[in-house]
Amino acid sequence: MEKFRNTVEFQVSGDYALFSNPVMRVGGEKCSYHIPTYEALKGILQSIYWKPTLVWIIDAVRVMNGIQTETKGVRPIAYNGGNDLAYYTYLKNVSYQVRAHFEWNENREELIHDRNENKHHNIAKRMIKRGGRRDIFLGTRECQGFVRECAFGDGESYYDDMTGEVAYGFMYHGITYADEAVLEEDKGNMTVRFWNPVMKKGGIIEFQRPEKCTIKRYIKQMDIKPFGEGEFTGLKEFEEEESAWIG
Repeated sequence: MEKFRNTVEFQVSGDYALFSNPVMRVGGEKCSYHIPTYEALKGILQSIYWKPTLVWIIDAVRVMNGIQTETKGVRPIAYNGGNDLAYYTYLKNVSYQVRAHFEWNENREELIHDRNENKHHNIAKRMIKRGGRRDIFLGTRECQGFVRECAFGDGESYYDDMTGEVAYGFMYHGITYADEAVLEEDKGNMTVRFWNPVMKKGGIIEFQRPEKCTIKRYIKQMDIKPFGEGEFTGLKEFEEEESAWIG
């Protein structure tokens, strides 16, 4: 597994998690996948540190605790005003080590002046030490997570002694938005990706890159939201904040 020079590594833990296909969350009962999705881990990294200049690529996840589930009866507030009882199946007592790196968003030519690898890498590592810029969630809003820095592969995993591999079959991978599309056929669209993950010895799952996922579904057409001077009011504040950290 290749390690990039702008790699970040961290551990995220929580009492509960719910990883599922958002297309299937329209209502009623929800049931978590046994492993985190690429999109959920990317969302955690974006809560730690996000800039439109870059795109986070999740390289691998290591499952630290044994996979356990717990079903709870909840009363979600429906759009029609009802609150019928539903059953959600969560993962419980979860902990994952994550390895990721970032690449420049080539669709953001207006932010080419912000492509400073050392700056973004150093800020991302600081934000991991601080537990992230924003609240961390494990799949859904009600599943609070906590982040700390770690070295990927350190410590014991429940699956260190497993033999063989565990194939999880057809699973949701993530969503490709128009502003992060790499392939020409994905540009101008919102695309849902799917893949077939495999957990190997040590609880390690290596992710396919988004553009390598061949099973996908186009949801709708969408435009790229512009960022840059005069387009995004928070850009100046971000740059001033970063200058203060660097200085």
